[in-house]
Amino acid sequence: MKYNKVALGTLLALCSTAVLAQSAGNSNPAPKGYTLEQVVLVSRHGLRAPLATGDSTLGKSSAYAFPAWETKGSWLTPKGQVLEAYFGHYIKDWLVQNGLFEKNVCPKAEQVTVYTNSKQRTIATGEFFAAGAFPGCNLPVENREAIDTMDYTFSPVIRDGSEAFKKAGLKAMEEEASSTGIAGMNKELKPAYDLLNKIVDYKDSPACKETGICDISKIPTTLSFNKDKEPGINGPLRLGTIISDAFILQYYDGYPMEDVAWGKIKNNKEWLELAQIKDKYGEVLFGAPLVAKHVAKPLLDYVDKTMKTGSEEELTVLVGHDSNVVSLLSALNVKPYVLPDTFENTPIGGKIAIERWQSPKGQELVRLEYIYQTSDQIRNLVPLNLKTPAQHVTLEMADCPTDKHGFCSFETFKEKLAKF
Repeated sequence: MKYNKVALGTLLALCSTAVLAQSAGNSNPAPKGYTLEQVVLVSRHGLRAPLATGDSTLGKSSAYAFPAWETKGSWLTPKGQVLEAYFGHYIKDWLVQNGLFEKNVCPKAEQVTVYTNSKQRTIATGEFFAAGAFPGCNLPVENREAIDTMDYTFSPVIRDGSEAFKKAGLKAMEEEASSTGIAGMNKELKPAYDLLNKIVDYKDSPACKETGICDISKIPTTLSFNKDKEPGINGPLRLGTIISDAFILQYYDGYPMEDVAWGKIKNNKEWLELAQIKDKYGEVLFGAPLVAKHVAKPLLDYVDKTMKTGSEEELTVLVGHDSNVVSLLSALNVKPYVLPDTFENTPIGGKIAIERWQSPKGQELVRLEYIYQTSDQIRNLVPLNLKTPAQHVTLEMADCPTDKHGFCSFETFKEKLAKF
């Protein structure tokens, strides 16, 4: 599923000062007479250090030295800890505003669950979110597996090893890449690859010297789709994602602009071109509906089990990865969306809010929102509150018609979940 099928010019317009009033965000208070009954947050982990460092693929991709991070590769950074505490504080304020919790009152154990994947960055995200939302309440944060392993609920791996499913999965990934497959996608992304070549000086990189391939766009692409593994892709899309991810994280973490990508990214247009690579990577691996429904099933089953009328569990926070967010949104058949004032389609730390509401007439309803921090809120470490809120973008499922408030039938939503 393509989440952001709009022209680059439209994206640039949405990031411009001309739409700041529209994109400033709001806390989405309840429409008059509606009551919020339950919320499940599906969260991407917070700000981390790059996954690849040193003499890895990232290190070999440039003639220049990438900066050393004080934080261990892939771990939540100290700034990421503070940002997540701010996010937790904001979410609690938003839930109090909508009547789900009382101000300055610790929730009962049965009211809140924080459940994370067993990676350091997800566990720490859950811990700092909980501390920010419910300070002093000693709210437990649950992870179920050994540290640095993938929990079944969050693991987006292939569980069907049949040749027929493998063939169908590879075909779905090709179709997700573009109408003309991987080749067409790489052609579309050629300007972004060219920009990366220039920024990292790839023609003088160790990788160029080792392989003899000195243009990122010329690296051969291969797809993989194997049982007990995540869908995979090697080639320019993967390398471009590794590099652009490192640059975005430098920006978020507050590196001086002359040190972010060695000062070579000049404007929003170039940032968005680079982010396109990273967004497309997630779409190709996890966005095809066939693949998304398969890999997201454990997470969707958990949401289905959790969301029910009369539940004592009023807030559930599930902390995973961008792969979980991409596959969840595709499996739920969410229509294309645009997130103003951010580089990414799945912003770091961003949360899909699945909200169960009751109308004045007693109807059970559901609303989906993307709640996230803007790129500059992250970079500038902006404290969040109802006056300086996180951003809210209402999402719409193609097969669950919504009203003017973004509500659709909870019964229809539950029927969707039961089919996975």
